[in-house]
Amino acid sequence: MKKITPFLWFDNNLEEAIHFYTSIFKNSVIQNISYYGEGGPMPKGSVMSASFHLDGQDFLGMNGGPMFSFTPAISMFVNCHSQEEIDEFWEKLAQGGEKSRCGWLKDKFGLSWQVVPADLSRLLNHNDPEKAARVMSAMMKMDKLDIKTLKDA
Repeated sequence: MKKITPFLWFDNNLEEAIHFYTSIFKNSVIQNISYYGEGGPMPKGSVMSASFHLDGQDFLGMNGGPMFSFTPAISMFVNCHSQEEIDEFWEKLAQGGEKSRCGWLKDKFGLSWQVVPADLSRLLNHNDPEKAARVMSAMMKMDKLDIKTLKDA
């Protein structure tokens, strides 16, 4: 396990979420699922926690009940090397969720994602400040990001 691993708290839909996420990202696997026993906060036999791997990143998840929920203050950042990748991740992750501005979306579990071109940082920090400003202006008008439009800005 890596030194730092994101830990995601779900109400009671962790199993559905990990199957959803591992179906979207290549090189993904559910590593372990543990279940609640007698006397837990959830019914005996329901999923308590899981470890899973999404294309190079380890995650831990737990069904802990409704006392905590996701917020856009934390998001998963998906670097994409082509418009096809952006299109695919954008549509799949947004199924049942909510699309937003500047490459952000909230999936059906409430987890926020940013689906962006891998070279977005380079474009936004271009050595020509006017070019960088045009890229930022173009991005602010988009929901799903368009690589060609950003590069042409």
